[in-house]
Amino acid sequence: MATAKRKSWNSGQCPIRDVLDRVGDRWSMLVLYTLAENGTLRFSALKVRIEDISQRMLAQTLRRLEQDGLLSRTVYPTNPPRVDYALTPLGKSLLEPMRELVKWAKQNHRRVTDARKSYVPPTRQQAL
Repeated sequence: MATAKRKSWNSGQCPIRDVLDRVGDRWSMLVLYTLAENGTLRFSALKVRIEDISQRMLAQTLRRLEQDGLLSRTVYPTNPPRVDYALTPLGKSLLEPMRELVKWAKQNHRRVTDARKSYVPPTRQQAL
C-alpha cells in the first residue's frame, strides 16, 4: 500500500508569507518609517534615530531592504565614502498600509497588553 508523502511547504512558494516575513521583522518597519519621516539619511543618522538597533543589525536590515527594492543606497566617491539611504517608489508604496498598521497598533496597544496580562496558558495536559 502506497503512502502519500507530505510536501514540505517552503515560504518562498507563498508570495504573501515571503514579503510579510521580510517587512514584518523586528527592524525593517522601523527603518522604513524612519526614512519616510526624515527623507534620505546616512547610516550614522539612521543609527542615531533607531537607538536600540546594533550596527550589525542595521547593516543587515538595510541590505535586505535594498535587495527587496524598498530602499536605494547611493555611494558618493568621497574620502571616506558617503552612503545615503532613501525609499524607492516601491518602498513609498508600502507607507500607507504601514501607517494603517501603526494606527491600529496605537489604538489597540492597551487591549493587547491587557490580554497578555490576563492570559493563562493551558496546563500540559490541556495542551495535549
